[in-house]
Amino acid sequence: MAELKIGKIMMGMCQTNCYFVYEEGKKDVLLFDPADRGDYLYEALKDKGFLVKAILLTHGHFDHIWGAEKLRELSGAKLYAFEAERELCADPGMNISASAGRAVSIVPEEWFVDGQEVTLNDITFRAILTPGHTAGSGCFYFEKDKILVSGDTLFEGSVGRTDFPTGSMSTLVRSIREKLMILPEDVKVYPGHGDMTTIGYEKDNNPFL
Repeated sequence: MAELKIGKIMMGMCQTNCYFVYEEGKKDVLLFDPADRGDYLYEALKDKGFLVKAILLTHGHFDHIWGAEKLRELSGAKLYAFEAERELCADPGMNISASAGRAVSIVPEEWFVDGQEVTLNDITFRAILTPGHTAGSGCFYFEKDKILVSGDTLFEGSVGRTDFPTGSMSTLVRSIREKLMILPEDVKVYPGHGDMTTIGYEKDNNPFL
């Protein structure tokens, strides 16, 4: 299997990291968290020769889903999220989009459960449910390449906020300790906002853990 590559486009009012993962030498990408302007994301990737084959959500907050519907329409790709995030994705009040000025309700075609191993376009990853930021927040772990797309669960030196609907700080910290800190220390963590970090760095330096 070819080495995985990961790229980033920062989008939206919250400077959300939209990652795209692909095999070296191939053009099909898995796109994570289309934060805004799905048409721009589609064209920007197309200009680089990439084709969006799947759209995956780490969670359903507005700043991770505003571009999803347009990107799904243009690319024809399926949208995926965690089963536990079904209600929040669908409710503009719960996903904060209504109060952020552009209400959106979204229904993915496919739903993940915790620990599910998934292969899309010959790329295999494990879906890890990490509730706390929201009830259905999750991460995507590419074990062979030691890549973790962590959404708003784990940041460099911090963790996701928990004061929005379905959030819980105690649940979030437990999720990180029990499900993420057991990963190898050299796993690279790509969060929904801010800079890349590693599991080892967060074990030693994250004040929330």
